[in-house]
Amino acid sequence: MKKIIAATLFVFCSLFWLAQNKAAILKVMQTQETAWNKGDIPGFMQGYWKSDSLTFIGKTGPEHGWQTTLDHYIKAYPDKSTMGQLTFSNLNIKLLDDSNAFVIGAWHLKREKGDVGGWFTLLFRKIKGEWKIVVDHTS
Repeated sequence: MKKIIAATLFVFCSLFWLAQNKAAILKVMQTQETAWNKGDIPGFMQGYWKSDSLTFIGKTGPEHGWQTTLDHYIKAYPDKSTMGQLTFSNLNIKLLDDSNAFVIGAWHLKREKGDVGGWFTLLFRKIKGEWKIVVDHTS
């Protein structure tokens, strides 16, 4: 009986841990969507690890650093009409361990001058108690 109670408690705690961490990652992404849709690229960037080791891989290849990534976004999306309205969808979050998660999803920008979208893979890491994107591969 003690083994059944212990196993049940373990399963419950594991499910709670999974749900709590997935919710925290979703909150980062929802905060990014909200900031983007307000035209706030620096706010959007708060979801990224503020480090020179941040890696962003886009159509021009890998770039490194938080500031480099911010500069890229500002150059590629110079105004709110170019930014459009961002929506993330088809999110699949896989927790790898206590401090790493892998996310696959789709992005879509609804814009007057034409919609664009694609797919992304993100590596999240829990740094100082907060989930941050440390690698972003967006196509």
